[in-house]
Amino acid sequence: MSAPAQQSVPDKICIVMMSAVGDAVHVLPVINALKRANPKTRISWVLQPGPAALVRNHRSVDEIIAFDRTRGLKAFADVRSELAGRRFDLVINLQVYFKAGIVTGMTRAPIKLGFDRDRARDMNWLFTNRKIPRHPVQHVQDQYFEFLNALGVPPHPVEWDLGPWPQERVWQREFASAVDRPIASIVVATSKPEKDWLPERWAEVADALDRDFGMQVVLVGGRSERELAAERIVMERAAHQPRSALGSGLRNLVSILDASALVLSPDTGPLHMSVALNRPVISLMGYTNPKRTGPYRRFHDLIIDAYGDAGENYPISMENRPGRMIRIKPRQVLERVQLWSDRYRGASR
Repeated sequence: MSAPAQQSVPDKICIVMMSAVGDAVHVLPVINALKRANPKTRISWVLQPGPAALVRNHRSVDEIIAFDRTRGLKAFADVRSELAGRRFDLVINLQVYFKAGIVTGMTRAPIKLGFDRDRARDMNWLFTNRKIPRHPVQHVQDQYFEFLNALGVPPHPVEWDLGPWPQERVWQREFASAVDRPIASIVVATSKPEKDWLPERWAEVADALDRDFGMQVVLVGGRSERELAAERIVMERAAHQPRSALGSGLRNLVSILDASALVLSPDTGPLHMSVALNRPVISLMGYTNPKRTGPYRRFHDLIIDAYGDAGENYPISMENRPGRMIRIKPRQVLERVQLWSDRYRGASR
């Protein structure tokens, strides 16, 4: 079946996107656009507890239905129980995987909108009765906007409204008041080792940021074993001790990134949070395609592209290229820091 024709945005919508923080950031402009089109729309979002902490209390999120994958099959039973008494006008399945299809199948709605059959994996397409048109692979954010286009909803202006929210400004001021220099936030690790940069190289960059650019380095992220291991190496090797804010929580991380003059990050959630906050971010890309998952329409001059070979005009694709992050040298990162200093430092937001 084809996607629904242009129509008014219905009053009750369920969003199925249960994935990671970066994807949650990309969903925000979608739900903001839906709310612009119909301020009375009530949006429920099936989401994992981790990214839910980032978007809970967002002005456009009326309800979060938790999908806790750590509970295994019980997670589906929990969601089924939560959805049992609800009926929606529209379900939008923004994921292409089987588990999202199962959850979509549990919802009660006359229209269940999902990806075209070519892109829906693991038989995900079986659980939707409307499909967006086929489209070549494009940036993840634009891919989500295809659903708005199918509904006749303009995606522009692109709005995240990620914060910090008024009640969070006190914490942000207290954090920033302890620093007397511009903040450079470094995201030390990601959820996938293939995306990570070597922590000893982060230590070298941290020293240069302190010594040559007069910046206070702050290490940000969670407290997974790999993040803590990376933090330990950076702290041991850096002559100028960074400040660690690992484990500060996603909402406090919003405040830290917003207070930063510069962010340095591999392809992970805080990179996309920085873009949403309009904070300059140096993106270290090697494993994933920067044309698909890099910073959305901002700070492309600050990308370090180890994904492509020299002179390669590679297409936008979902192909991952392992073993390429090690190609990135501290010298390249510091060249981008200098570029940031020349073009962005001191600029109004």
